[in-house]
Amino acid sequence: MRRDFVQRIIGVGILVITRVVVPAIILATNVLTPTVSLAASASEINRSATQALNTLYKNNPNARTLGDKAVGVLIFPSIVKGGFIIAGQFGDGVLRKGGKPIAYYRSLAASYGFQAGAQAFGYVLFFMDNDSLSYLDKSGGWELGTGPSLVVLDAGFGKSLSTTTLQKGVYAFIFNQKGLMGGTGIQGTKITRINPS
Repeated sequence: MRRDFVQRIIGVGILVITRVVVPAIILATNVLTPTVSLAASASEINRSATQALNTLYKNNPNARTLGDKAVGVLIFPSIVKGGFIIAGQFGDGVLRKGGKPIAYYRSLAASYGFQAGAQAFGYVLFFMDNDSLSYLDKSGGWELGTGPSLVVLDAGFGKSLSTTTLQKGVYAFIFNQKGLMGGTGIQGTKITRINPS
């Protein structure tokens, strides 16, 4: 009896993923971010990343301060999240060192709980030291929240900004939130290297 119940729950979960989550992500990708496709080319990722970073710097000068001090900047211009109870999020980004693209990455995450909707957002990771940056490649896929110290910043972080607080770890900015879905987060997101055309 209990085994049948568990199998039914698993079956319902798979049905929800295939019939709700995947279509919601595809719909959100097409509606919320029409300029970025699921298989974006390197030039498309770079173009979107440049535009997103310029907008972030324009709206938050403290982000530019981080960018100037960072040894590497990983820009995910558009992450699409969608689902009902079970949700997924996806997006491609570029790692820049000295302002030049050196590698491309994919951001993926899944979550479950009381949630419904679709949204798009972007985020930028500022790597403040070489150890944090090298962990990205050595790990073979970095799950945010493990490895180097990660601090998610908001617009008011500038009050505590100093040259000693920007020496190590990774700082993140989440921006350009569009759509309706309860909560935006990057904790637990897996980042892996890709080779777009």
